[in-house]
Amino acid sequence: MDYIDFIIKNWYLFAALAIILAMLFGGTIMQVAHGVQGVNCSHAVQLMNHQDAIVVDVSEPNEFQIGHVPGAKNLPIGSLENRLTDLEKYKAKPIIVSCRSGNRSKKGALMLSKHGFKPVYEMSGGMVAWQRDNLPVEK
Repeated sequence: MDYIDFIIKNWYLFAALAIILAMLFGGTIMQVAHGVQGVNCSHAVQLMNHQDAIVVDVSEPNEFQIGHVPGAKNLPIGSLENRLTDLEKYKAKPIIVSCRSGNRSKKGALMLSKHGFKPVYEMSGGMVAWQRDNLPVEK
C-alpha cells in the first residue's frame, strides 16, 4: 500500500503527467477517433495515382506559391471551415491534407473528417518531407 500513499501525497505530479500525456497524444487520439490516417509521401503519391485522391494544402497563400504538390488546392487553415463547399464535389474521393511542415494539416484533416469527408489523410511532414523525397513541386 506504500504506492497508494505515494500517489496520494504526490497527486499533483500525476495530474501534471496526465496533462502532458494529453498534450502529446490528444491530437493523435482525436485523429484516430475521427478516422484520419497519417500517410507518408510515397503513400500519398499512390493514393493520387490509384485512387484519384485530391490534395488540399492548408498553407497560407504565400507559402503555397513557394511550392506545393502538383494539382493541390489551396484552402488556408484559417478559412477552411468557411470554404468547405469548395470541396463538396470531392466528398466521395480520398482527400490528402498537406501544409508546409505537417502541423496545420493535422487540424485541417480533422476538420474535414468531422464534416463528413471520408477518407481523409494527413500527409506527415508536409511539403518539407515532399521536397526531401525529391518529388515534383508546382509553383
